[in-house]
Amino acid sequence: MKDISNLNNFDNKFWTAIDNLMESHKIIIDRPKGTVHPKFDNIIYNVDYGYLENTKSMDNGGIDVYVGSKKGKIVDCIICTVDLLKNDCEIKLLLNCTDKEKQTIYQTLNNNPNMKGILINRGTF
Repeated sequence: MKDISNLNNFDNKFWTAIDNLMESHKIIIDRPKGTVHPKFDNIIYNVDYGYLENTKSMDNGGIDVYVGSKKGKIVDCIICTVDLLKNDCEIKLLLNCTDKEKQTIYQTLNNNPNMKGILINRGTF
């Protein structure tokens, strides 16, 4: 059996890398809270949504970011998604989101039959 006693060190390094991305790239909000998805009119953004400028995700766009209503500037969870229409997987950063906002984002992503996501809180392991 492999020794997994060092997992927290790897987790901390992951979150530090996320923090570094957030600090070194501008957030562009291209879908403000209350707007409708450009392709699916049944999806309304309940939290500001955008991307990190000059970054790249699996879909060749910037890394996705949801920006909630809490004060501060910390990504305290991510959502990893599988999109069966795009045939890809992505990471979505949740910045300053309340528990209610996290739950809303999670449910919105998972209510789509072609997309499923898993929420990973900072410090889960």
